[in-house]
Amino acid sequence: MSKLLHRAKKIGLSGEVPVSAVVIDKYGHCIGHGSNGRERNKDPLAHAEILALKQAALIKNDWRFNDCTLIVTLEPCPMCAGALVQARMGQVIFGTSDLKRGALGGALDLSKHQSAHHHMIVKGGVMAEEAKSELEEWFRLRRKVSS
Repeated sequence: MSKLLHRAKKIGLSGEVPVSAVVIDKYGHCIGHGSNGRERNKDPLAHAEILALKQAALIKNDWRFNDCTLIVTLEPCPMCAGALVQARMGQVIFGTSDLKRGALGGALDLSKHQSAHHHMIVKGGVMAEEAKSELEEWFRLRRKVSS
């Protein structure tokens, strides 16, 4: 998580929301990584989790991730949580919760929703204070610049 937070900080300096993610295979190897790229790519789908999943799917040559873990600095939004359920991700580990938009326990929990055909292990709160602090500082600076 500390490496992801470092990467998130770097992406934040470029104007993106500082969120970073990796997909780890069953052997502990990183097979996909992503950082938010909505501004850079002009793409509303360019969330860190989606970019990491896309890369991992290419490397794995499969869309099923039952034996993999996604690690991300912020609790996934509904779009990303839905993609993780669809991808049958085995486990998701995240840093800080998102009580407004989080979809793995913050605002709602798609991993436990009755419509979910796949149930993954979810662990939140890993280095939560550090992750929360990074995001709060980034938004504080953005608001200052906008004023």
